Amino acid sequence: MSYVWLVVVLVLVLFLLSLALKVVKQYEQGVLFRLGRVIGVRRAGLTVIIPFIDVLKRVSLRIITMPIQSQGIITRDNVSVDVSAVAYFRVVDAVKSVVAIENVGAAINQIAQTTLRKVVGQHTLDETLSETDRINVDIKTILDVATEDWGVEVTIVELKDIQLPESMKRAMARQAEAEREKRAKIIAAEGEALAADALGAAADIMMAHPLALQLRNLQSLVELGVDKNTTVVFPAPLMSTIGELGAFLAREAGAAGVVPGSRGPVVDATPPVNGAVRAVPAS
Repeated sequence: MSYVWLVVVLVLVLFLLSLALKVVKQYEQGVLFRLGRVIGVRRAGLTVIIPFIDVLKRVSLRIITMPIQSQGIITRDNVSVDVSAVAYFRVVDAVKSVVAIENVGAAINQIAQTTLRKVVGQHTLDETLSETDRINVDIKTILDVATEDWGVEVTIVELKDIQLPESMKRAMARQAEAEREKRAKIIAAEGEALAADALGAAADIMMAHPLALQLRNLQSLVELGVDKNTTVVFPAPLMSTIGELGAFLAREAGAAGVVPGSRGPVVDATPPVNGAVRAVPAS
């Protein structure tokens, strides 16, 4: 009989020890209540409490990731968008997070949704798409002020997804296409302007030097003659210029004192078929 009582006492002792000994993990803090009053905070490790009198409430100090559900928001320029975000927060005061508010996670989720609608609604669609960093900072600042009394610090808030209506997507696509066409036309016009300036300068040089135009024609013919199957059409001004060049050479030869009947070279001023001037020995 005494053995039975010993077993019963041992079981009671073990039961009381299980109620009295509490383990607080490294990433937690324990808020100790005694008869309903906070008497202190217990750090990580083994903690002894008085069963049925003390209550230990564990609070996690790790950063918590909280997705903010997609919110239907009307921007300042009356465009309806669906915006979702994500917030990161952590408890910095375990006592406040337990005493000041009932469920800190649910409270932050609700206030984050309302703050998201409020901040995004103050911006236009273009600002919402291009200035997300500023919107994130504004939301974080508002949440920090609201959650300071709860012993919670909001570390990061990021807009995760912005859904636009299909009609707005098509309009933005048309706008982007028109913008690219405008840039292409401006670049083409600038190229034409530069080419016109260069051609004008070249024309001025050719007017000062008439033979430069014919030399350019000859160069063009050489470039066309690379292909053996190319049919080359000689322009009429080129042929007349070749004749003038032959006459010029004949005048120069006469001025040098070459007379008919002598053995000096005689220049044939007749335009040849290939456009070259040939010198024929005198008889």
